Amino acid sequence: MAKIIWSEIDEAPALATYALLPIVRAFCKGTGVEVETMDISLSGRILANFPEKLTAEQKVADNLAVMGELVQQPEANIIKLPNISASVPQLVAAITELQEKGYDIPSYPEEATTDAEKELQARFAKCLGSAVNPVLREGNSDRRAAASVKKFAQKNPHRMMQPWPAPGTSKCRVAHMDAGDFYETEKSVTMDKADTVKIQFVDAAGKVEVKKEVALQAGEVFDSSVMKVAELQAFYAKTAQEAKEKGVLLSLHLKATMMKISDPIMFGHAVKVYFKDALEKHADTLKSIGANPNYGLGDILNKLNKLPADKKAEIEADIDKCYEGQAALAIVDSRKNITNLHVPNDVIVDASMPNVVRDGGKMWNLQDELQDTIAMVPDRCYATTYREICEDANRNGQFDPATMGSVANVGLMAQKAEEYGSHDKTFEAPADGKFQVVASDGTVLMEQPVSVGDIYRSCQAKDIPIKDWVKLAVSRATASGEPAIFWLDENRGHDREIIKKVNKYLPEFDTTGLDIRIMAPIDAMKFSLERIRKGLNTISVTGNVLRDYLTDLFPILELGTSARMLSIVPLINGGGLFETGAGGSAPKHVEQFLREGHIRWDSLGEYCALVPSLEQAASADNNPKAAILAETLDAGIGQYLENQKLPSRKVREIDNRGASFYLALYWAEALAAQDKDAELKSRFAGIAAELRKNVEKIDAELTDCQGSPVDVGGYFRPDPVKADKVMRPSPTLNAIIDAM
Repeated sequence: MAKIIWSEIDEAPALATYALLPIVRAFCKGTGVEVETMDISLSGRILANFPEKLTAEQKVADNLAVMGELVQQPEANIIKLPNISASVPQLVAAITELQEKGYDIPSYPEEATTDAEKELQARFAKCLGSAVNPVLREGNSDRRAAASVKKFAQKNPHRMMQPWPAPGTSKCRVAHMDAGDFYETEKSVTMDKADTVKIQFVDAAGKVEVKKEVALQAGEVFDSSVMKVAELQAFYAKTAQEAKEKGVLLSLHLKATMMKISDPIMFGHAVKVYFKDALEKHADTLKSIGANPNYGLGDILNKLNKLPADKKAEIEADIDKCYEGQAALAIVDSRKNITNLHVPNDVIVDASMPNVVRDGGKMWNLQDELQDTIAMVPDRCYATTYREICEDANRNGQFDPATMGSVANVGLMAQKAEEYGSHDKTFEAPADGKFQVVASDGTVLMEQPVSVGDIYRSCQAKDIPIKDWVKLAVSRATASGEPAIFWLDENRGHDREIIKKVNKYLPEFDTTGLDIRIMAPIDAMKFSLERIRKGLNTISVTGNVLRDYLTDLFPILELGTSARMLSIVPLINGGGLFETGAGGSAPKHVEQFLREGHIRWDSLGEYCALVPSLEQAASADNNPKAAILAETLDAGIGQYLENQKLPSRKVREIDNRGASFYLALYWAEALAAQDKDAELKSRFAGIAAELRKNVEKIDAELTDCQGSPVDVGGYFRPDPVKADKVMRPSPTLNAIIDAM
């Protein structure tokens, strides 16, 4: 029996699972394929980490640890949906909901002063940021649009693209630092032998504090870099003044979820600069109530509720004065006056910057209109790529989804590679001094002078994953015949070391006739955009962060969403992890669903991921029935796309539940039409006929239920009975599926 693990996660994709998974299980029944769920949601991770006071019924297994062991095994076959990479405000909200549901778990100590509170913070840190991905990603990423999805997108281009103004007239600009950022300060070494190194802070008086010990393998790349906060604040102030003078919106684009230590601090500095007068005037009061700019203006405003009404009103008035005479901020929600600086997880660079390009170099203003923006992406490691695509669009106009080529990605992410592995090695300088990376024999490998408040970061990438990444790039270039470009900058410390390894390992693979190049990210972007505009495809071969950014950027432009991407992770020890796209839009989908009973989450990523998952089950278990399930599902997806049964954005039209119904119909019809397995053909002939006969009735049941608020019993941890009821509202469809 082949086992597929289906991850239980958060928000819209979690709700969509209630509609889709019963169909998948019913179709797999009797074929030698079993589908099992494991809860790795944010709420599940919290409960698994704090079981002490929970009842037996409330306890949740540490499924993330279990799956972390499974991905080391050759039989691993996991479908991973996007999960919340929680910021502190999201973590606090999830804890509050669980407490209200009767789970006896501690509150998160935002201002930890005692040893007990610091220990609590450390335990909760396991739930923050990219807690899931580093554990499960024991292989590198092969991410691209499935051929059928790309063909459909070109035939039926999405309508979200907004025109850029006449060439050269847009005031949109991507602003980045020119000095003092991670890019400038980065140093990197490749370990010639295994060693345990110390990251230590040495203050001006010579006092040494060991911050972290890190065991490194032979051949491992280890970095150190610093963000100089004085220069960061000067950059923010200068760019805000520029936005004011040009009459454009000011926006900030960071990754305060994944980069859970460094980017919230950088976000907080932007809040401090923009609201400087009010925050400095009331510094003592704000400190006394635990208001933290790193959590955004929204946290500060919420904490004001602890104050007497007159004091609260005084501070609110002073905050409001800060808007006067400054550049207008980009708006997240004009109805609630939520700005770009309110909540750090509201504007995430990999999802927000593609929208700037899509929307013609604009973001939303307080009048709910699109307006040119200066987008601040402080660090040059990646800002230049966004700068180049905006400048290209300003020169050449908007991209055309009907004709544009694709940029697939081969991403180095195995075994916590690169910046996303850096959270536990990121520190805020407690004083003036220096950070050092010291070998076990006392040799100082790298040293970074710092001023108080500067952000220090070390990152690592192991040798075996790097070689596997190079191999995967060659494999994809061979299979596709498309150019494969390594996005690596020899002027950056980390990339210099990676370039050496790429040049070392490429000769070990057959690259005859292949076009494989190494380019700095800005040049790689130029090269890719030139090909895109000619309708040509290119493979980007990148580190972990650019993997994340590019696999949102290009799919959002090409397909309208990154949720429709095929993401295959061949695990280094065998087996596969099949990821289903990004969840950046998931919160908005839940909000709409709760308000009007229409869930527009597109499960195409899940449908596409299931195909290679079933193919692996067939191969690993020598199971021809699983192979037929995969082949017919692929055909069913083609029909689903051809007949345009994707979820609509509008209430009382097809939504996620209707989309999954039509997938079931087309899959059943493909199984009934195949001639490789008589038993499957006979079984699904009747099911397909029954589904087809009831199309109008099921359609009506899935749309008539829309138009009014729904209750799923919780945002972070829905009630399974309530969620099942609203996500499976068609008695006719349920009867057919459940009878299987």
